[in-house]
Amino acid sequence: APPGSLFAIEAMRAAGLLLAWALLRPASTQQCHLAGPGGVLRFTDTHAEIRVPALHRVPSSLDPLYSLVRRCLDLIQQNPLPTELLRAALNDPGSVRTSQVVQYELGYVVCAAVALLFTVAVPVAGMCFCYCRSRRRCGGRLRAHRRSLGCRRHCLLACLSLTSLVILTSVICAFVTSQRVKGQMEPGLGAVPATLRTLRQHIANIPQVAPLSWQGVQMVVDQFEVPRQQIISDLGGLSRSVGLSIHAQLKAMTYAALADLQDRAGDLQTSLHHLQILDKTVRALASARAELEPALRERRQRVVALLDDPRCTSCASVLGRAQSLELGADYSKVPSVEKVLKALAGLPRSDFAEMIRQGNGTFNSIPELAVERMAQVIQDLRDEMARMTEKVQSIANSFPLPDYTRPVSEALVKAEDRSQPYLREVERFEQYRWIAGTVLCSIILLILACNMTGMALGAYGLSKREDPSDYECRGEAGAKFLLVGVGLAFLFSWLLILLVFATFLVGGNIQTLVCRNWVNQEIYKFIDTPGNLPPSMNLTRQLNLRRDSNLSTTYRECKSGAGLWEVLQLDRSYNLDEHLKSPKYTADFQKRLGDFTARLGDVRLLRSEGRQDLETFARSGVDEVDYGRFQEEMRNPVVQTSLPGLARSLEGLQKMQRNGTVAGRLAAEARALWQMQNSTVQSQEALVAKLGESVQFLSRLAPHLQERVKTTLATTASVEARLPVQAQQILRQEIGCFTRKELRYFAQYLNWVGQTLREDVASCQPLATALDNGRVILCDRIADPWNAFWFSLGCCTFFLIPNIIFAVRLTKHFRPIRNRLM
Repeated sequence: APPGSLFAIEAMRAAGLLLAWALLRPASTQQCHLAGPGGVLRFTDTHAEIRVPALHRVPSSLDPLYSLVRRCLDLIQQNPLPTELLRAALNDPGSVRTSQVVQYELGYVVCAAVALLFTVAVPVAGMCFCYCRSRRRCGGRLRAHRRSLGCRRHCLLACLSLTSLVILTSVICAFVTSQRVKGQMEPGLGAVPATLRTLRQHIANIPQVAPLSWQGVQMVVDQFEVPRQQIISDLGGLSRSVGLSIHAQLKAMTYAALADLQDRAGDLQTSLHHLQILDKTVRALASARAELEPALRERRQRVVALLDDPRCTSCASVLGRAQSLELGADYSKVPSVEKVLKALAGLPRSDFAEMIRQGNGTFNSIPELAVERMAQVIQDLRDEMARMTEKVQSIANSFPLPDYTRPVSEALVKAEDRSQPYLREVERFEQYRWIAGTVLCSIILLILACNMTGMALGAYGLSKREDPSDYECRGEAGAKFLLVGVGLAFLFSWLLILLVFATFLVGGNIQTLVCRNWVNQEIYKFIDTPGNLPPSMNLTRQLNLRRDSNLSTTYRECKSGAGLWEVLQLDRSYNLDEHLKSPKYTADFQKRLGDFTARLGDVRLLRSEGRQDLETFARSGVDEVDYGRFQEEMRNPVVQTSLPGLARSLEGLQKMQRNGTVAGRLAAEARALWQMQNSTVQSQEALVAKLGESVQFLSRLAPHLQERVKTTLATTASVEARLPVQAQQILRQEIGCFTRKELRYFAQYLNWVGQTLREDVASCQPLATALDNGRVILCDRIADPWNAFWFSLGCCTFFLIPNIIFAVRLTKHFRPIRNRLM
């Protein structure tokens, strides 16, 4: 065989192996063609929207004063938290002895004694002073002038000024702190029910028991809408995606089979056309040869006779060519193709173009067919998603938080209701305190005004008096102003000390008994100690806490942001992992997808009549015809001697003749040869060229015809058989990819639910924040300025004693001296 044929055979074998590999390759080796591995779902932040805003101590310019007051209170009350006394007072109030209270409040008892002494002593001293004044003994005039009198006067002026300055500073502090207490008391008292109400709302919104609430556990469950919408969205594109994936993965194999089939149909059509041309052309050539043979014989005889004439000059050289003038190729000797044409008669009986168009259309309609076939299962899966929502709701319905939050909520409601009367009373007494403090501070300012006016007038009168014994009205007025201030001090000092002691007793005990032990968490330790609280105040039982928990630990856990899941250790009573197992919710979903089947690859590439046409074509004997005989004959010319060459030789001899008759006959013979060439031989040569094209095509096709047709028929049958199988495999693969992708959405949601319920939902941090806010409000914003108020007012009150002494003694220096001594 020629090298080109061997190469073609090897190429066809390689193509057949490649096509067989493509057909037999399992679809499982393909990768998922659905849109990527599932994305990351974004869930709404489920932290409780109702928050208790954290309050903090605000730095103030009065902080040094607050620190000083706290240190003073620490000196007054050095005893720690009276746990025994409090336990007895809470459990059996009748067993509390007065001596225990006095022992603990010893510092305050001492201060009370001092206040009582002051309350009695100062008014008594005032009455004595009034009696002395009525006897003209106290605050009168100096008896004699001494040289040291000026020094003593200046010393008294300085002391009274310094005392007045201290009182002025203290009364300003008292005013500022009183206003600060008033400014903080109203919002502080309002923050108590507001905080309790906020806590109650926070607790109420944690579980699903509130029908109108979308917070807490219910909000977490409602977030199932995120994966549900994503899965429903993916379901909307599943069927078309599956169809497109099947089409994309099988189109190379199908299109190759259709192209091969189209080639064989073309070979059949073209071969039949060339066979018909070959048969017709051979007949025409045989007929033309039969017609040309007598004419050519006659022409040869006449030319030979003319050239053999003795009158023809130099004609012997052409005589041999003329004698060899005879026909060449004889196509009556070539094989007949009538048998082949008879076998192919009536072919093709099927319309291969329409058949291929229909097969191509059926294959290209697989995506639409997938949408139609999967419509019902898609609807069933959507319905399954609705049922799955009900299953997920069971997480909220069975979550045990209401058992723990209900007692807390009820306790907060009671606390809120019971606190209202006390808060109103506190607000009313605070109003009285502010009024009394403002009035008494105003009186102190009036006393200071009398001091300043008296010292100014007295000093001015002294500067204008030439003789110490002379009467001077301005000096006398200054002395009277000082005495008015002394009178006011005696008159209101007992009210001042009573206000100071009352506020001191309340504020001091709040600081030393509550705030100091709140900061160092001694209160929590007291509450945590078994037996300290009566059964009616047992927080562990009332709040349904676990028995091994305590308030200190719970407070620290809540403050660090722990959820009620961790604090209450709900995993002991509620197996959350069991409720969050994915198969519990996705089993039916997976089963519906796993059970779905559909035939999507039923494509008819070659109908039976088309197959019969190709088989008839292969058996027709096209490849058995000896096309070499045709090629051998076509290598022979139509006429052995070239008619144009002979005609040109005769024309050359014509010019050489002397005899006109011979020359005329040579010219006539040349014209006859040209006419034969142009009219008959050229038409036969054209037929030979046409025959050569058909012979060349059929000779190239014939060696491979059987193998090509068999390969095409086998490939077409194999593709038709494999298309449904591989389409089913791809369908299972794509549904498997889709199932895994959607299950990842379920897993993301269930993992998020577990993490959220354990860490974020039902956070008890607001409880710790509320406790901290209570300490800030009570201790930092109310108790600190409250204690600074009584401390400042107490300084004013106690400094009134030296103020009285210095003022009384200074009045004598502003009046005329009785006896002038040199």
